[in-house]
Amino acid sequence: MRLLLLPLCAALAACTPFPELEGAQTPGVAEAPWPDLLPLGPLLAEAAPPRATPEQQEGLETRASALRARAAGLQGPVVDAQTRARMAAGVRDPF
Repeated sequence: MRLLLLPLCAALAACTPFPELEGAQTPGVAEAPWPDLLPLGPLLAEAAPPRATPEQQEGLETRASALRARAAGLQGPVVDAQTRARMAAGVRDPF
């Protein structure tokens, strides 16, 4: 029964109509010229106006500091010294 269900689902998925992509273009896009490529340095040097409200900015700063604190907590060793010593004592050469 289960083996019959898999081909049936695949057949139903194959019957899905493919979306019409030609109608999705804005008129004139095919004839439009390619955009000019600009160097990245001057674009990054321009001062952009802030787009976040003070409340959003405060929330972002709080979240960023929490993520930094979490990252700092992950910088330590994965296995503490006591457990590492116990693991080393438990592994002995059989010969």
